[in-house]
Amino acid sequence: MTRLSQFCLCTALLPLTVIQSGFAAAAKPHIISFGKWTTVQWLPGGGTADEKALPLKVRPLLLDARIKEFTLGPAHDVTDRLFVVRRAFRVNDTLPQESSLPPRWQWQRGGWLLVDRITGHISPLNLPDFDAFYSAASWYRDYAAYCGVSDDGKKIYAIVAQLNRRKPVLKKLFEGEKIPEGEMKDPARDTACPAPTWQRNPARVTFEPTASNKQTFAIRGHAVDLVNDSEEHEDEESAK
Repeated sequence: MTRLSQFCLCTALLPLTVIQSGFAAAAKPHIISFGKWTTVQWLPGGGTADEKALPLKVRPLLLDARIKEFTLGPAHDVTDRLFVVRRAFRVNDTLPQESSLPPRWQWQRGGWLLVDRITGHISPLNLPDFDAFYSAASWYRDYAAYCGVSDDGKKIYAIVAQLNRRKPVLKKLFEGEKIPEGEMKDPARDTACPAPTWQRNPARVTFEPTASNKQTFAIRGHAVDLVNDSEEHEDEESAK
């Protein structure tokens, strides 16, 4: 084949390559949606002999009409593309000697998921010191505020975590705080501390632990400052 023939062949195939690339770029977008709410039974203590099951409302997270995860609670839009939602899952509670029987499933509350509406990618979030039983997270923008629990369960921290950052923006020990003792009766209240509250302009988050004083922190990017009572009062007066 002559060089001229080779050139003509490559020129003829070029539009086909461009068309195929265009088809790849214009691939069908994914559809993220939620299914209907349903109530399941949840054993927060892992299923002790005298433990009472608590009702837990869950709904499926669907990717292109297929169930990918189960979730609980409301979702939070971080951007118009990304949102976070808390995960619920079932764990197999079957004993080894019961392997011949049908699986014995137990519902559990999990951590948080980050969902991309465009790509359909669903990934778990590793929130520092977040406890699936005792942490109640409150989201604002790409920040999550909650009371974290140490690995030994003896320390409670005020935590503000930011997406895409390994270390928390804020981690402050609450002196004298302990996780609730006894049987959990209300998942929304039997927490290390109530879900923190946010305000904007300036961005601030307030923690109200059970045994410690209320504390408010100003969030400035990756920096955090403790707000004293006089500063908070001045801001309230200026807002009037």
